[in-house]
Amino acid sequence: MSFKVSPLNELIGSEIEIESQYLSSPEVVPELRKLLIERGVLVFKELHPTDAEQMSMARLLGTLREELGKGIYKITLDKKSNANAEYLKGSFQWHIDGTHDDIPPFATMLTGLTLSETGGQTEFANSYAAYEQLPQETKKRIQNLQVVHSVEMSMTRADITRSEANLAYWRSFQPKTHNLVWTHQCGRRSLVIGCHASHIVGMPKSESDALLSELLEWATQPKFVYRHEWSPGDLIIWDNTGVIHRVEPYPLDCGRIMHRCTLMGEEPFA
Repeated sequence: MSFKVSPLNELIGSEIEIESQYLSSPEVVPELRKLLIERGVLVFKELHPTDAEQMSMARLLGTLREELGKGIYKITLDKKSNANAEYLKGSFQWHIDGTHDDIPPFATMLTGLTLSETGGQTEFANSYAAYEQLPQETKKRIQNLQVVHSVEMSMTRADITRSEANLAYWRSFQPKTHNLVWTHQCGRRSLVIGCHASHIVGMPKSESDALLSELLEWATQPKFVYRHEWSPGDLIIWDNTGVIHRVEPYPLDCGRIMHRCTLMGEEPFA
Protein backbone atom coordinates (compact mmCIF):
# COMPACT_ATOMS: atom_id res chain seq x y z
CA MET A 1 0.00 0.00 0.00
CA SER A 2 1.26 3.48 -0.88
CA PHE A 3 -0.41 5.23 2.04
CA LYS A 4 -1.01 4.88 5.77
CA VAL A 5 -4.46 5.20 7.37
CA SER A 6 -5.16 6.37 10.94
CA PRO A 7 -8.69 6.90 12.33
CA LEU A 8 -9.45 10.40 13.59
CA ASN A 9 -12.69 9.60 15.43
CA GLU A 10 -14.38 6.26 15.95
CA LEU A 11 -17.31 7.10 13.68
CA ILE A 12 -15.86 9.61 11.23
CA GLY A 13 -12.64 10.60 9.57
CA SER A 14 -9.30 9.06 8.68
CA GLU A 15 -5.90 10.68 8.34
CA ILE A 16 -3.99 9.62 5.24
CA GLU A 17 -0.22 9.72 5.05
CA ILE A 18 0.83 9.66 1.41
CA GLU A 19 3.41 11.18 -0.90
CA SER A 20 1.91 13.71 -3.30
CA GLN A 21 3.18 11.73 -6.29
CA TYR A 22 0.53 9.08 -5.56
CA LEU A 23 -2.36 11.55 -5.77
CA SER A 24 -2.48 10.81 -9.50
CA SER A 25 -2.11 7.05 -9.19
CA PRO A 26 -4.91 5.06 -10.89
CA GLU A 27 -4.08 2.20 -8.50
CA VAL A 28 -4.15 4.24 -5.29
CA VAL A 29 -6.98 6.75 -5.77
CA PRO A 30 -9.79 4.16 -6.17
CA GLU A 31 -8.75 2.73 -2.78
CA LEU A 32 -8.97 6.21 -1.30
CA ARG A 33 -12.45 6.61 -2.78
CA LYS A 34 -13.62 3.43 -1.03
CA LEU A 35 -12.18 4.73 2.21
CA LEU A 36 -13.86 8.11 1.69
CA ILE A 37 -17.27 6.49 1.36
CA GLU A 38 -16.61 4.32 4.40
CA ARG A 39 -15.18 7.02 6.70
CA GLY A 40 -16.82 10.20 5.34
CA VAL A 41 -13.75 12.43 5.66
CA LEU A 42 -10.13 11.99 4.57
CA VAL A 43 -7.45 14.33 5.94
CA PHE A 44 -4.04 14.80 4.34
CA LYS A 45 -2.05 16.97 6.75
CA GLU A 46 0.42 19.51 5.33
CA LEU A 47 0.45 17.76 1.96
CA HIS A 48 0.69 21.05 0.00
CA PRO A 49 -0.76 19.70 -3.27
CA THR A 50 -0.48 21.88 -6.34
CA ASP A 51 -3.70 22.83 -8.12
CA ALA A 52 -2.73 20.41 -10.89
CA GLU A 53 -2.25 17.55 -8.41
CA GLN A 54 -5.55 18.33 -6.69
CA MET A 55 -7.46 18.39 -9.97
CA SER A 56 -5.75 15.22 -11.21
CA MET A 57 -6.79 13.40 -8.05
CA ALA A 58 -10.33 14.77 -8.36
CA ARG A 59 -10.67 13.38 -11.87
CA LEU A 60 -9.68 9.93 -10.62
CA LEU A 61 -12.10 10.13 -7.67
CA GLY A 62 -15.07 11.14 -9.83
CA THR A 63 -16.16 13.77 -12.33
CA LEU A 64 -14.65 17.19 -11.69
CA ARG A 65 -17.05 20.14 -11.88
CA GLU A 66 -15.52 22.88 -13.98
CA GLU A 67 -16.49 25.90 -11.90
CA LEU A 68 -16.18 29.24 -13.71
CA GLY A 69 -14.35 27.40 -16.47
CA LYS A 70 -11.76 26.06 -14.05
CA GLY A 71 -11.45 22.97 -11.89
CA ILE A 72 -10.29 25.02 -8.90
CA TYR A 73 -12.58 27.50 -7.15
CA LYS A 74 -11.06 30.05 -4.78
CA ILE A 75 -12.92 30.24 -1.45
CA THR A 76 -12.45 33.68 0.09
CA LEU A 77 -14.55 36.32 1.85
CA ASP A 78 -12.49 39.06 0.19
CA LYS A 79 -14.98 40.91 -2.04
CA LYS A 80 -12.13 42.05 -4.30
CA SER A 81 -11.55 38.41 -5.29
CA ASN A 82 -15.11 37.11 -4.92
CA ALA A 83 -18.09 39.29 -5.79
CA ASN A 84 -20.42 36.88 -3.95
CA ALA A 85 -18.19 36.59 -0.89
CA GLU A 86 -21.01 37.52 1.51
CA TYR A 87 -22.89 34.35 0.55
CA LEU A 88 -20.07 32.25 2.00
CA LYS A 89 -21.22 33.33 5.46
CA GLY A 90 -23.86 30.65 4.94
CA SER A 91 -21.10 28.08 5.39
CA PHE A 92 -20.88 29.09 9.07
CA GLN A 93 -23.97 26.92 9.64
CA TRP A 94 -24.42 23.15 9.32
CA HIS A 95 -25.30 22.28 5.74
CA ILE A 96 -25.11 19.88 2.81
CA ASP A 97 -24.03 21.36 -0.50
CA GLY A 98 -26.50 21.21 -3.37
CA THR A 99 -29.86 20.71 -1.66
CA HIS A 100 -31.30 23.20 -4.18
CA ASP A 101 -30.55 20.60 -6.89
CA ASP A 102 -31.99 17.18 -7.60
CA ILE A 103 -28.51 15.62 -7.59
CA PRO A 104 -26.07 17.02 -5.01
CA PRO A 105 -22.27 16.97 -5.42
CA PHE A 106 -20.68 13.66 -4.51
CA ALA A 107 -17.65 15.06 -2.70
CA THR A 108 -15.57 18.16 -2.05
CA MET A 109 -11.79 18.60 -1.89
CA LEU A 110 -10.42 21.61 0.00
CA THR A 111 -6.82 22.75 0.41
CA GLY A 112 -5.86 25.42 2.94
CA LEU A 113 -3.53 28.07 1.51
CA THR A 114 -3.85 31.20 3.67
CA LEU A 115 -5.50 30.75 7.06
CA SER A 116 -7.16 32.99 9.61
CA GLU A 117 -5.45 33.65 12.93
CA THR A 118 -8.77 33.09 14.69
CA GLY A 119 -11.69 30.82 13.76
CA GLY A 120 -11.94 28.97 10.47
CA GLN A 121 -11.92 25.45 11.91
CA THR A 122 -14.12 23.09 9.90
CA GLU A 123 -16.48 20.53 11.43
CA PHE A 124 -17.90 17.43 9.77
CA ALA A 125 -20.77 15.28 11.07
CA ASN A 126 -21.44 11.72 9.90
CA SER A 127 -25.10 11.71 8.85
CA TYR A 128 -25.00 7.98 8.10
CA ALA A 129 -23.94 7.11 11.64
CA ALA A 130 -26.35 9.64 13.10
CA TYR A 131 -29.27 7.97 11.34
CA GLU A 132 -28.11 4.46 12.22
CA GLN A 133 -28.01 5.29 15.93
CA LEU A 134 -31.41 6.98 16.09
CA PRO A 135 -33.93 5.25 18.37
CA GLN A 136 -36.23 2.92 16.42
CA GLU A 137 -39.28 4.96 17.38
CA THR A 138 -37.69 8.08 15.86
CA LYS A 139 -36.80 6.18 12.67
CA LYS A 140 -40.43 5.12 12.33
CA ARG A 141 -41.63 8.66 12.98
CA ILE A 142 -39.48 10.24 10.26
CA GLN A 143 -39.28 7.48 7.63
CA ASN A 144 -41.89 8.96 5.28
CA LEU A 145 -41.40 12.67 5.97
CA GLN A 146 -40.37 15.17 3.31
CA VAL A 147 -38.58 18.47 3.82
CA VAL A 148 -38.56 21.63 1.72
CA HIS A 149 -35.05 23.08 1.26
CA SER A 150 -34.56 26.72 0.36
CA VAL A 151 -31.56 28.88 -0.56
CA GLU A 152 -33.45 31.88 0.78
CA MET A 153 -33.86 30.12 4.13
CA SER A 154 -30.16 29.32 4.44
CA MET A 155 -29.14 32.87 3.51
CA THR A 156 -31.68 34.35 5.93
CA ARG A 157 -30.41 32.16 8.77
CA ALA A 158 -26.88 33.31 7.92
CA ASP A 159 -28.08 36.90 8.48
CA ILE A 160 -27.05 37.98 4.99
CA THR A 161 -28.47 41.31 3.82
CA ARG A 162 -31.99 40.87 2.42
CA SER A 163 -31.54 43.42 -0.35
CA GLU A 164 -33.77 43.32 -3.42
CA ALA A 165 -30.88 42.05 -5.51
CA ASN A 166 -30.04 39.30 -3.02
CA LEU A 167 -33.64 38.21 -2.66
CA ALA A 168 -34.05 38.05 -6.43
CA TYR A 169 -30.93 35.90 -6.73
CA TRP A 170 -31.86 33.55 -3.89
CA ARG A 171 -35.37 33.11 -5.27
CA SER A 172 -33.97 32.21 -8.67
CA PHE A 173 -33.23 28.84 -7.04
CA GLN A 174 -36.58 27.11 -6.68
CA PRO A 175 -37.16 25.36 -3.33
CA LYS A 176 -36.65 21.60 -3.53
CA THR A 177 -38.47 18.90 -1.61
CA HIS A 178 -36.41 15.89 -0.51
CA ASN A 179 -37.04 12.90 1.70
CA LEU A 180 -35.85 13.57 5.23
CA VAL A 181 -34.30 10.08 5.22
CA TRP A 182 -32.22 9.49 2.10
CA THR A 183 -32.00 5.81 1.17
CA HIS A 184 -28.90 5.62 -0.99
CA GLN A 185 -28.38 3.25 -3.90
CA CYS A 186 -25.97 1.24 -1.74
CA GLY A 187 -28.70 0.75 0.88
CA ARG A 188 -27.26 3.07 3.54
CA ARG A 189 -29.46 5.83 4.93
CA SER A 190 -28.63 9.37 5.98
CA LEU A 191 -30.44 12.49 7.16
CA VAL A 192 -30.94 15.38 4.75
CA ILE A 193 -30.92 18.30 7.17
CA GLY A 194 -29.16 21.62 7.74
CA CYS A 195 -29.69 25.38 7.66
CA HIS A 196 -31.41 25.08 4.26
CA ALA A 197 -34.17 22.84 5.68
CA SER A 198 -37.16 25.18 5.72
CA HIS A 199 -40.01 22.97 6.91
CA ILE A 200 -41.48 19.49 6.91
CA VAL A 201 -44.29 19.05 4.41
CA GLY A 202 -47.73 18.89 6.02
CA MET A 203 -46.53 19.49 9.58
CA PRO A 204 -47.38 22.54 11.74
CA LYS A 205 -44.49 25.02 11.77
CA SER A 206 -43.79 24.76 15.50
CA GLU A 207 -43.68 20.96 15.36
CA SER A 208 -41.60 21.02 12.17
CA ASP A 209 -39.08 23.50 13.61
CA ALA A 210 -38.75 21.45 16.79
CA LEU A 211 -38.18 18.15 14.98
CA LEU A 212 -35.63 19.56 12.51
CA SER A 213 -33.77 21.24 15.36
CA GLU A 214 -33.83 18.02 17.39
CA LEU A 215 -32.45 15.97 14.50
CA LEU A 216 -29.69 18.48 13.71
CA GLU A 217 -28.66 18.58 17.36
CA TRP A 218 -28.60 14.77 17.42
CA ALA A 219 -26.57 14.46 14.23
CA THR A 220 -23.96 17.00 15.33
CA GLN A 221 -23.21 15.67 18.79
CA PRO A 222 -19.48 15.09 19.44
CA LYS A 223 -19.42 11.34 18.77
CA PHE A 224 -20.50 11.93 15.15
CA VAL A 225 -18.22 14.94 14.55
CA TYR A 226 -14.64 15.51 13.43
CA ARG A 227 -13.33 19.06 13.99
CA HIS A 228 -10.33 20.06 11.88
CA GLU A 229 -7.71 22.57 12.99
CA TRP A 230 -6.18 23.75 9.74
CA SER A 231 -2.49 24.02 8.96
CA PRO A 232 -1.20 25.48 5.68
CA GLY A 233 -1.17 22.80 2.99
CA ASP A 234 -3.81 20.55 4.55
CA LEU A 235 -6.06 18.78 2.05
CA ILE A 236 -9.47 17.48 3.15
CA ILE A 237 -11.94 15.43 1.12
CA TRP A 238 -15.45 14.73 2.37
CA ASP A 239 -18.43 12.76 1.12
CA ASN A 240 -21.06 15.47 0.69
CA THR A 241 -23.85 12.89 0.39
CA GLY A 242 -23.34 11.47 3.89
CA VAL A 243 -21.59 14.26 5.79
CA ILE A 244 -22.95 17.58 7.09
CA HIS A 245 -20.35 20.32 7.50
CA ARG A 246 -19.73 23.89 8.62
CA VAL A 247 -16.83 26.28 9.17
CA GLU A 248 -16.46 28.20 12.41
CA PRO A 249 -16.81 31.98 11.89
CA TYR A 250 -13.66 33.96 11.14
CA PRO A 251 -12.93 37.64 10.40
CA LEU A 252 -14.14 38.61 6.95
CA ASP A 253 -11.00 40.65 6.28
CA CYS A 254 -8.46 38.03 7.42
CA GLY A 255 -7.40 37.01 3.92
CA ARG A 256 -8.27 33.32 4.40
CA ILE A 257 -8.02 31.48 1.07
CA MET A 258 -8.91 27.86 0.30
CA HIS A 259 -8.81 26.07 -3.05
CA ARG A 260 -11.81 23.82 -3.73
CA CYS A 261 -12.55 21.06 -6.19
CA THR A 262 -16.10 19.75 -6.41
CA LEU A 263 -17.00 16.28 -7.70
CA MET A 264 -20.24 16.05 -9.64
CA GLY A 265 -23.17 14.20 -8.14
CA GLU A 266 -23.71 10.55 -8.93
CA GLU A 267 -27.15 9.82 -7.47
CA PRO A 268 -30.26 11.90 -6.85
CA PHE A 269 -31.83 12.59 -3.49
CA ALA A 270 -34.33 9.78 -3.01
